[in-house]
Amino acid sequence: MKVLVAVKRVVDYNVKVRPKADGSDVDTANVKMSINPFCEIAVEEAVRLKEKGVVSEIVVVSMGSKQCQEQIRTALALGADRGILVETDEELQPLGVAKCLKAIVEKEEPQMVIMGKQSIDGDNNQTGQMLGALTGMAQGTFASEVVVEDGSAKVTREIDGGLQTIELKLPAIVTTDLRLNEPRYASLPNIMKAKKKPLDTTTPAELGVDIAPRFKTLKVEPPAERQAGVKVADVAELVEKLKNEAKVI
Repeated sequence: MKVLVAVKRVVDYNVKVRPKADGSDVDTANVKMSINPFCEIAVEEAVRLKEKGVVSEIVVVSMGSKQCQEQIRTALALGADRGILVETDEELQPLGVAKCLKAIVEKEEPQMVIMGKQSIDGDNNQTGQMLGALTGMAQGTFASEVVVEDGSAKVTREIDGGLQTIELKLPAIVTTDLRLNEPRYASLPNIMKAKKKPLDTTTPAELGVDIAPRFKTLKVEPPAERQAGVKVADVAELVEKLKNEAKVI
């Protein structure tokens, strides 16, 4: 069984993001970049399925600049077998990414696609669902548990009302939530081995995909600073401020 895992290069979640001086985008100069945390969970889940003997091959794919090779190599060090980079300097949006993934799915023919439910930069939560629509594959989103057996996958989903368990006929798409697993750290020997694992490079043009942006970012600015709170002497003063100043009661 082959699994395709999508990973995205994003600003590390420990870094405080700042906009550029002209407000055109987020400033990524000299900023630490990492695998999107939800994508890291997807890699871990694929590796665990391989360790159980369910999966025979893990293919990792990423899209973006040449620097995305770093994140692919990290995934290879975590246990993936080979990588694919769709190299482009164009702005990537969910629909364009989904179209590229569709082309790779048609080429690789995986039995399962595992990806993060969303990225921490765009925060769109769209790519997995768009890929499902484009490929016609069954999908289980926001997965907190995945069990694969007898040509199907039972996916426990985190929904507003609690948990929902669905059964998907393979091939299928699974998007990962935070509570699915705890990603491991790559060991030094595995990091060294990852340098020798195969990594193929292609482009959207070679895949026959149009990744032209569908929307434009007009401005990026930090949120307004919170005003300092005030102390009140008693409940009567609190109620008066809530009624006359905040106007919430």
